[in-house]
Amino acid sequence: MDLKELKAIATREHQQQDKTCIRCCTVGGCLSSNGLAVKEQLEEAVNEAGLGGKVAVSGVGCMGLCSKGPLVRVDPAGTLYDRVTTDNASAIVAAIAQTNNSQPSLSPSEYQPHSHPFFTKQSKIVLENSGKIDPEKIEDYIAADGYLGLYQALREMTPESVVEEISRSGLRGRGGAGYPTGLKWATVAKAQNKPRYVICNGDEGDPGAFMDRSVLESDPHRVIEGMAIAAYAVGASQGYIYVRGEYPLAINHLQTAIRQAKRFGLLGSQIFESSFDFKIDIRVGAGAFVCGEETALMASIEGKRGIPSPRPPYPAESGLWGYPTLINNVETLANIPAIIRQGADWFSNIGTGKSKGTKVFSLAGKVCNTGLIEVPMGITLQQIVEQMGGGVSDGGKAKAVQTGGPSGGCIPAAMFDTPVDYESLTKLGATMGSGGAIVMDESANMVDVARFFMEFCMDESCGKCIPCRAGTVQLYQLLTKIGEGKATLTDLKKLEELCDMVKYTSLCGLGRAAPNPVFSTLRYFRHEYLSLISHSSTVK
Repeated sequence: MDLKELKAIATREHQQQDKTCIRCCTVGGCLSSNGLAVKEQLEEAVNEAGLGGKVAVSGVGCMGLCSKGPLVRVDPAGTLYDRVTTDNASAIVAAIAQTNNSQPSLSPSEYQPHSHPFFTKQSKIVLENSGKIDPEKIEDYIAADGYLGLYQALREMTPESVVEEISRSGLRGRGGAGYPTGLKWATVAKAQNKPRYVICNGDEGDPGAFMDRSVLESDPHRVIEGMAIAAYAVGASQGYIYVRGEYPLAINHLQTAIRQAKRFGLLGSQIFESSFDFKIDIRVGAGAFVCGEETALMASIEGKRGIPSPRPPYPAESGLWGYPTLINNVETLANIPAIIRQGADWFSNIGTGKSKGTKVFSLAGKVCNTGLIEVPMGITLQQIVEQMGGGVSDGGKAKAVQTGGPSGGCIPAAMFDTPVDYESLTKLGATMGSGGAIVMDESANMVDVARFFMEFCMDESCGKCIPCRAGTVQLYQLLTKIGEGKATLTDLKKLEELCDMVKYTSLCGLGRAAPNPVFSTLRYFRHEYLSLISHSSTVK
């Protein structure tokens, strides 16, 4: 494969795409709402109307507005239909064919991409292909400038200049910690030991989070290309994608994409006629939340029990099988191809001072428009919840947003004017996390919210260290006692002291972050705790 062949494939696909295309979402929420059957019925309706040579039907990835699925978009007009059923297929095709002048039985959705805030306030980099291309067709990805970034890196840049470009872009890890991506790459590239490895962390385990799953289902080649560029930059020839077993469609699409990339010479030996060789294997996790932690993830890949190890040494110095290892999450790697294609300056001009680019969120909970969004850093929670999300469902009022999952915190509605970036959320006692955003209305009991996340952390603790193994159980018991109205002020003090102990003495990030939902609910909703506490005893 060379650049000429790559462009020839893109040209052929563009010629095919000149005709009208009916795109039907067949992943995630739309798949669970019978999206695949809708696609098949659309194909049948097109054939029955004699439009087979003029109209194409394509199964595509997530269009974002999951709560209104199955979604169908007709291009190039951009007409969107929501909640489509198999019975609607003929009406959609009839509207395209314009076989009569009567009003079609199915009207376009009010959620039009060109006008609705859910779409217009997004800025898509990671999701630029989602809902547009067939995730199981490499030609679609190539036609969308796929693998051009890899070509530029291999044929026009040195590994050092690739690392420098990522550093200048200001991209930070999208897995939660926000560590500078370029700095992590540089550390691995400078390591003395070989071989070196690249790992894509697809072990997304936060309740309410489905960002990584959607990217892997909708645009798997983007992640593969990002991994290949990263491997070239740090001098690795072997990569692993670690994805949880609860994501069978993502695994299936990744397997297909890897086979296609090998067949096209985009993985394997002498990629783009260079000296660079790179191979990717998939490792399926058993769904342990702790395996999202880097050292536990590597232990799982090695065939060991997935439990964390003390750091240092860090994976960049001594990781998989004791060798330097680069670990980035799905979203981080999905940013890489666009940065290489369009340049660090382009990327760094998006976002805020220390939080560059965009962030993908799964918007869930008590909000009208649940789904997948990608917004520029610096957008406010108010814009996300009230404008893009359409406000609270059933006409209620928002009370809080939980960001960062079990490691994050609850932000009250009074602070929804806060810009969404790493520093601002940290100041509020929350975190960006991997991108889960759960909206709660005024009916939410914040003690129950804290108890829910503590129960999750308690169940998911690997049990290696006592502060996390025993501390989360005791915290859960105290929160249960408070929720049942059986606690005293002494119990409340014990809860706060125990949160501090777990935070500062646990071995890994899961334990250290487990008390965060308690801290944030105590900070902003302390009155709800006090309303449930008996004041018959005093704090000594």
